[in-house]
Amino acid sequence: MDPVRIYEVTPRDGLQNEASILPTSAKVRLVEQLVAAGHKDIEVTSLVKPNWIPQLSDANAVLTALRQPPDGVRYWALIPNRRGLDRAMDCGLGHVATFLSASDTHNRKNLNRTRRESLSNLQRVVGDAVNAGLSVRAYLSTAFGCPYEGAVHPQRVVDMVMQLRSFGAQEIALGDTTGMAVPTQVRDIVDRLSRAGVDLGAIALHMHDTRGTALANVLAGYEGGIRTFDAATAGVGGCPYAPGAAGNAATEDLIYMFTKMGCETGVDLTKTAEIGVFLANVLNRDLPGRYHQFHTGRLASCPIPSGEATA
Repeated sequence: MDPVRIYEVTPRDGLQNEASILPTSAKVRLVEQLVAAGHKDIEVTSLVKPNWIPQLSDANAVLTALRQPPDGVRYWALIPNRRGLDRAMDCGLGHVATFLSASDTHNRKNLNRTRRESLSNLQRVVGDAVNAGLSVRAYLSTAFGCPYEGAVHPQRVVDMVMQLRSFGAQEIALGDTTGMAVPTQVRDIVDRLSRAGVDLGAIALHMHDTRGTALANVLAGYEGGIRTFDAATAGVGGCPYAPGAAGNAATEDLIYMFTKMGCETGVDLTKTAEIGVFLANVLNRDLPGRYHQFHTGRLASCPIPSGEATA
């Protein structure tokens, strides 16, 4: 079976909605452990105004401490606008992620703009980033439903994906921001994208597990031809501007499922599970990932069979 790529969002999406603010040293240690586990794409912070996301207000300090990533590893940062792009370039980052929503209400809550205004802004920002030699990913949030407006028409999602691709974004991550999606929706949108001529290799799925459907939606995406999936260690995460948004699809859960299916991920499950333990300790709370709960609660009495621990 085709290998999958896991895009790791723990240091950014995983921490942005936490009640506690981790020290810079803990964030740097987290990223270093993710690299050691085999992750190649890590979203390390967000270059937004510090008062927007105070949990990530030390973005420059984190990026300075991390310096250059090891060979084959890409550090990404979320940027809201041209100012964010300038900060990214000043820090020497080569990979940035932009964002907007498929629904107007969530976009206004998140960016204080309409969708049209955001698209106009991103056309310039993405173009400038590409011209400067940066890799650009674009998040399209609420692609499977909005907590304020409800259903989002799938054709709107397809149209916005095609616009973002025309701007130069190399990858589009479809966000299930509050975990509203079900597998039939995922299959429908992926099929529509394919029929519209969109290269599925340029599409990622960013699923949240609010209603317990993240893993099922990931599998539906894989069966439809998607090979890149966002995830966060032990299922941490959530959107501050989306009421009820729970954690991301858990990295360990994805690694376990795909490995048992015969799909390579390139990421070590045992090391990732230990990162979950580290994260639970520094956050001082229980974390929701299913494999994480197994690892921390049942590991002694129910050991992992030989051959299961690595990807």
